[in-house]
Amino acid sequence: MKKNKIIFWVATAILILWEGVMPLGTVLFAPEYVNAGTKPLGYPDYFAYALVYCKVLGIIAISLPKIPGKLKEWAYAGLTFNLIYAFISHACVDQNIGFMLLPLIILCILAVSYIYNNKIQNNG
Repeated sequence: MKKNKIIFWVATAILILWEGVMPLGTVLFAPEYVNAGTKPLGYPDYFAYALVYCKVLGIIAISLPKIPGKLKEWAYAGLTFNLIYAFISHACVDQNIGFMLLPLIILCILAVSYIYNNKIQNNG
């Protein structure tokens, strides 16, 4: 049980930093760079802000222990769709392998968090 919690929290901590802290920090401290990743893909500026706020809310939902299970499921699903669409966008627009792989790597970390969250919930 302890091993499951450690794996869950390591994966979730990476997600908190990558999908929560970094985007929110950009909005707060360097707003001129908020759309640096979405503008080259052809998305409007407001989309970047909506994406940041949804990512932060999703990360809060998966990381707080008292959040109901259904809400966590929706948060995991939303973050999953975000990462899949990021991969698809880069594959279709710029075909940069680094930009294409990064969402898939984060998706794998999200999957680890999800799997171990379920293991923790089922065992106690």
